Amino acid sequence: MKYCVILFLFFFNCTKTKKQTQNVFRYNEHKNIGSLDPAFAKDNADIWAVNQLFNGLVQMDEALNVEPAIAKSWNISDDALTYTFTLKNDILFHKHHLFGIDSTRTVKASDFEYSFNRLLDQQIASPGSWVLNKVEKFEAINDTTFQIQLKQAFPAFLGLLTMKYCSVVPHEIVEHYKGDFRSNPIGTGPFKFKRWEENIKLVFRKNETYFEIDEKGNQLPYLEAVAITFLPDKQSEFLQFAQGNLDYVSGLDASYKDEILTAKGDLREQYVNDVNMIRGPYLNTEYLAFYMDSSLPEIQSSVLRKAVNYGFDRQKMMIYLRNGIGIPANGGFIPKGLPGYNETIGFTYNPEKAKQLIEQFKTETGINNPEITITTTSNYLSFCEFIQRELQKIGLTVQVDVIPAATLKDAKANGKLDMFRASWVADYPDAENYLSLYYSKNFAPNGPNYTHFKNEQFDLWFEQSFTETNITEREKLYSKMDSLVMDNTPIVPLFYDEVVRFTRKDIKGLGINPINLLDLKRVQKVK
Repeated sequence: MKYCVILFLFFFNCTKTKKQTQNVFRYNEHKNIGSLDPAFAKDNADIWAVNQLFNGLVQMDEALNVEPAIAKSWNISDDALTYTFTLKNDILFHKHHLFGIDSTRTVKASDFEYSFNRLLDQQIASPGSWVLNKVEKFEAINDTTFQIQLKQAFPAFLGLLTMKYCSVVPHEIVEHYKGDFRSNPIGTGPFKFKRWEENIKLVFRKNETYFEIDEKGNQLPYLEAVAITFLPDKQSEFLQFAQGNLDYVSGLDASYKDEILTAKGDLREQYVNDVNMIRGPYLNTEYLAFYMDSSLPEIQSSVLRKAVNYGFDRQKMMIYLRNGIGIPANGGFIPKGLPGYNETIGFTYNPEKAKQLIEQFKTETGINNPEITITTTSNYLSFCEFIQRELQKIGLTVQVDVIPAATLKDAKANGKLDMFRASWVADYPDAENYLSLYYSKNFAPNGPNYTHFKNEQFDLWFEQSFTETNITEREKLYSKMDSLVMDNTPIVPLFYDEVVRFTRKDIKGLGINPINLLDLKRVQKVK
């Protein structure tokens, strides 16, 4: 009888262990992770990991709507300067012996005051301190009321607060570990920190006291654990995924894009039964930029700038160079997926129109052999060479200059390049973030206006958008500003990027969002 009980327990434990192993979400981070401290969550690798461990006042759903997290509600004053958040009173930090006899405690408004002050602490030197640039002051009114006062109205502020920089951290743990909090994180998130062998493996376990539930009242998260490996290159990562050792791969790398996708962007036959592909808009606009203060007549001419915009086939470029992943940029600078996007204000392929404009430029200037130079990095050489070939067909000579990324970054900031390839990934999901690149007070190197575009009407609308509290009216303003930019052509939009995710068939509920945030609290692994 004793033997039977031991045998039963053995099989029970084996079954339990196998079930838990099956309920682990496995992915690879080839860039490594620098810190698990939300104050340093700057890169995607860090943001994805930190998102599993921490919460802020608010969070964003997959449609970029701001919704409650630790705050259950909020009120914005009529002048749009004062934000008052009412916190839930039952949110617990992950367990840790430093909390004392209960090993945990509830989150209070004073914890947000501490966390925000930490962001601003120059000794901490958080790269996220800019998030609070428009904040005049903040304070805990009582245990469940946190108030923020802005220096000026800023409609995108709630979106800023969804960034992981604004997560709540407990002072007891941070002050004990100090700089080592990066590898001893305690938050409120759906998963809690378990183990980190740097550059080898990182493990999170399910937070049994997590506060969010699903639509049926079931507690989140569903997974038992998250395991992150650190294979250094994307090809090895994809091989592990293909062999079933990883559950998820993000993005489309050149090393495997033709292996998994057809030229039209569909899964190849050998992967259809084992792999799901999810794709959707990503808040990233890839473009060419003209430096509007250039002395070159080709760059100064709006006629020639428009010829470049008409002169190449964006659709063909995406098929040949990206296997159909990415949306041809026939609209403006605001990418698809963001309110304010307008697909009708840009340029479509029209080689005859482009040729006419080149001839018009020659007549107006007397320059019979117009020439431009596109400066780029090696990663985008194929795109620039494609555009080079296409534009030469319409009578425009194009040189392509390849320089290191750091050199290009410095040169474009200091007005040393007449024309260059660039991209803009949203810091926060509001079109103001994109349009700020054309506000005259943001001239580089002191701001992101690398083209040195200047237009009085644009500046008036841009300033007006800060005080426009009606969302629909603000979106109309954004679209008008974007249209004005395209009329003046300081840029050549190439494509709006897409988030592409590959998962094994047994992964359910992963979803997708335009800021490419990895949210695992609703993911299930179904055998």
